[in-house]
This record gives sequence, C-alpha cells and structure tokens, in this order.
Amino acid sequence: MGEDKAISLLDILLNSGFVVILILLILIFASVLSWAIIWQKMKLTKAMRLNNDLFLEYYKNSENFREVLEKAQNLQFSPLKTIFTNGQIELTKIKKNTDNEGLKRHFELHGLTLIERAIQKGINESNEELDNMLSTLASVGSVSPFIGLFGTVWGIINSFTGLAGGGATLDVVAPGIAEALVATAAGLAAAIPAVWFYNYFLNQNAKANVQMESFGQDFLNVIERSLISKLN
Repeated sequence: MGEDKAISLLDILLNSGFVVILILLILIFASVLSWAIIWQKMKLTKAMRLNNDLFLEYYKNSENFREVLEKAQNLQFSPLKTIFTNGQIELTKIKKNTDNEGLKRHFELHGLTLIERAIQKGINESNEELDNMLSTLASVGSVSPFIGLFGTVWGIINSFTGLAGGGATLDVVAPGIAEALVATAAGLAAAIPAVWFYNYFLNQNAKANVQMESFGQDFLNVIERSLISKLN
C-alpha cells in the first residue's frame, strides 16, 4: 500500500488552472481593497468622535460664536464644526447686509430659512464624507461570494472532466475539488469582513446623523434666542 500524500494549499494553488487563479487574484484584490477602506473609515470614525467631543466642549464653554470658531479652528474633521461654521457664516452675511430694523423685517418674513439651509448643507456634506466608499465595501460583500461560487463551479467541472478522462480515483478528482473549496473559502474570506464592517459603519453614520440633526436644531434655537434678545 502506498502512503497517503497530504495536499497543501500551496500545492493546490500551483496546480490550479488559469481561470481559478484569475478568480483568486480578483478575490485577493477585493479583500485588500475592502481592508484598505475599512482602515480608512475606522480612522475617520475615530477622528469624528474625538473632534465632535472637543467641539461640543468648546461650544458649551465659550462666551460667543467667534470664540467657538477660534478654539475649533484646528479640528480636522468634525461634522458639528462644519454645521456650526456654515450657520455662523450665513448669519454673519445676513447681519452684514442690513441694519437692526432690516434684520427684524427679514426674520419676520423669512424666519431662519437661510440659516436652516446652511446648516442642512453642512449635514449633507458631512454625511457624504461619512458615506464615501461604503458602496464599494457593500459591492465587495455582495459580489465576492458569487465570484467564489463561479470558481467552485469551475473546479467541480474540472473534477468531472477528470472523471471522464481518467477514471473514478481520488487522484483524478481531488485537484478539482480542492480548487472548488479554495475558491469558496476565498469568496467568503473577502465577503464576511466587508459585510460586517459595512453594517458597522452604517450604524456609526446613523448615530452621527442623529447627533448632527440634534446639534443643528440646538444651534438654531441659540441663534433664534440671541436674535430675539437683540431685536426686542
């Protein structure tokens, strides 16, 4: 009786056909791409949380809007800072172009519409930044299993081809079956982290959006109270 020879992963790869190798290379590229996106989004999410916390501290402990901007000028990515800056710039433009009487008439006619639009623009810009590349992550998660499945089918076809030409022995069918299993594993290895982190980032972005909407409303209330105090 001959000795059983174990088949290593390297043996499988070296003996795989062109199609399976191409599929594995595509899946490796997809996996590397998804991990690069995950790393970048993790850094962005961490920076956002840290900078938003710092901005809220500046916002609560400052005596006026100008002081808030001075303290927060070095924050690199803070959606709350973006919202505040947009609203403050629009408020400054309105005040600059009219006197107190004109300002009073403006807010009697239009309310805080222009400032609301500026704040909403800041929210939209921040959401766009947070959602950037998530569609790519979703695509990797949804497409990779099917690419792996194609490799699986191709490997099984090779096994049946071997059966037709060389008899029903393990040596004949093993390479094709091994190719099929490796392709399946590669597809899942690319897809599972992509899907998990896609859902994680969606959850983080949803929380950030709630915080942005809440801050935007609070900021509008502060502006409205300050205008009422100034114009009455």
